[in-house]
Amino acid sequence: MTHITVLVVMRVDDVNDDLCHLVTISSIPFKWVKILIAVPVCSILGVLAGNSAAAASPEPVVVQVTFVEPISVSGVGALQYGLLEQSFVNPDVVVIAPDSTVTDTANRVVGGVQAAASLTVTATPDYAITILIDSVVNGTGYALGTFICNYNAGTDTVCGGAGYSETSVASATLLVGASISGDGLAVVGAADGSFNVTVSYQ
Repeated sequence: MTHITVLVVMRVDDVNDDLCHLVTISSIPFKWVKILIAVPVCSILGVLAGNSAAAASPEPVVVQVTFVEPISVSGVGALQYGLLEQSFVNPDVVVIAPDSTVTDTANRVVGGVQAAASLTVTATPDYAITILIDSVVNGTGYALGTFICNYNAGTDTVCGGAGYSETSVASATLLVGASISGDGLAVVGAADGSFNVTVSYQ
């Protein structure tokens, strides 16, 4: 015998409170027509509706980007101590200040040129920058000590260790002085050392 199946779906607002607890599907045969009555499960729909109502509304987030000119360091001039006596021993100390002033309490400087290192720094103005001296390499016969920097004719500041902060300008001169102390191992001839200067945005 041929059967026809009819699916009857009841809307939520057609279901009274007494039917909301029903979770079964009833099948009622009627002659050659088989009628299926599908009763919505109100509790499930209620949970779904509750989750939808509790969802947070979209919140816009700003993306901030600022472009700056790369920092450039050029025109590097050497830190010069000139001619020192070979008998340069501890606790002898010679200090070259950023303005190239020389402090030599043991009178070990005997000639030559004494001058602070000089560098030209270009950057986008008005941003915080860090000036750092590191990667120090000593020459034979001495050890480099405290480094003092002066940026854009400002204040002399210790710039070794973690470095120090300044406010950038478009182009400025960075002067670097330092102290050296003797170790008694000097030999006649050049004894060049080196160090790195790093200037970076914060």
